[in-house]
Amino acid sequence: MQNIVISLGGSLIVPNGGVNTPFLKEFNNFIRQQIAATDRRFFIVCGGGAIARNYQKAAREVIGKITSDDIDWLGIHATRLNAHLLRTIFRDIAYFRVKKHFNQEDEVKERLMIASGWKPGWSTDYDAILLAQEYGAKIIINLSNITMVYNKDPNRFPDAIPQPTMSWKQFRKLVGNKWDPGMNAPFDPVAAKKAQELGLEVVILKGNDLENLKKYFNKEDFVGTVIK
Repeated sequence: MQNIVISLGGSLIVPNGGVNTPFLKEFNNFIRQQIAATDRRFFIVCGGGAIARNYQKAAREVIGKITSDDIDWLGIHATRLNAHLLRTIFRDIAYFRVKKHFNQEDEVKERLMIASGWKPGWSTDYDAILLAQEYGAKIIINLSNITMVYNKDPNRFPDAIPQPTMSWKQFRKLVGNKWDPGMNAPFDPVAAKKAQELGLEVVILKGNDLENLKKYFNKEDFVGTVIK
């Protein structure tokens, strides 16, 4: 059994404008097909998306500055709501509860587990690393709203160069070492440090292109960034 962790960006589940049901229908079919046709077992960690951002924004508008802990807790509960949505969709084949505590082991016989955020100071990317460590996964797939990693911000620098492959040393030099709630980075810097220590491979892919993800699984040419 090949264990694979997917860090599913909340922007794919709940972008601005409501729950993305067309994507969820496609993702539902894709995961079920993978489980039926391969020996892969999936651990999916859900991000917070627009729910988290909207609640954090509302708190700021009402009282002004809010603490980092409160920013994180609002985000964590948003990830848990999104995770329960995924757990409901996959109810017939998934582990019976959402994993939201990463200091305890769960005996998982099912081919699918849904997870959420855990505690302040840690992103869902970091939670994905902990899942990989616990269940012996060597690959983490990061699905978000970016196509791949560039050597600098392509929104600010027209000459930014895409990076199909990167070493952990190169990637960590690009993103730094500190995690801040809501930061705009392809993968959490603290999680990147842990992934490097564990020798994991992280694949950055645009999440709404599941055909591209299928190409990666089939060892065909795909668009994305592999960090290892």
